[in-house]
Amino acid sequence: MNNLDKRAKLDAVFALAPVIPVITIEDAADAVPLARALVAGGLRVIEITLRTQAGLDAARAIINEVADAVVGIGTVLTPADYERAARLGAAFAISPGLSIGLLDAANAGELPFAPGIQTASDLIACVTRGYELVKFFPAVPAGGLAALDALAGPFPNVRFCPTGGINAGNAAQWLAHKKVVAIGGSWIAPAADIKAGAWAAIEQRAREATKLR
Repeated sequence: MNNLDKRAKLDAVFALAPVIPVITIEDAADAVPLARALVAGGLRVIEITLRTQAGLDAARAIINEVADAVVGIGTVLTPADYERAARLGAAFAISPGLSIGLLDAANAGELPFAPGIQTASDLIACVTRGYELVKFFPAVPAGGLAALDALAGPFPNVRFCPTGGINAGNAAQWLAHKKVVAIGGSWIAPAADIKAGAWAAIEQRAREATKLR
């Protein structure tokens, strides 16, 4: 898959829903019922982070058992993480930041990748390698919408998936920004609800999130 094809595939994935739930899962056994709740609520695209030992097994279970889910691997920090995500059969990989080694590895690979950025220097490293859809992280602590406006100006072709500090109360403001294609958020499926198996509550939040744009 060439870079244009990877960009087109990533664009298509991020167009599926306004909010991408960012999931940190402790027990892989929770993965399938969680994913079914999110999909039932209308959020098909799910980011499973590599923050826990259960992350890869959780993603694998969803890919194998929830056909309508579109699974991305998050917290991709190294080329090795990227390769693990690709071998797993994920739809995309996404990171909270970047290194030149990671950008180059993803450029050479087949799996669509959204690098994380916070500064203009980060964006220069991305756009010179053909990346035009990036994760703005941590969105609120890094300066919020004012920072996004400032970053978007010199990079008119870049589109953003802001994540970090976004919740039900401010999500609509972020989604109203013309350069935002989707937002990432953990409020849809908080850790306490996952642990409690509160799938109905998670499904309801997902349903509400689909109405934000």
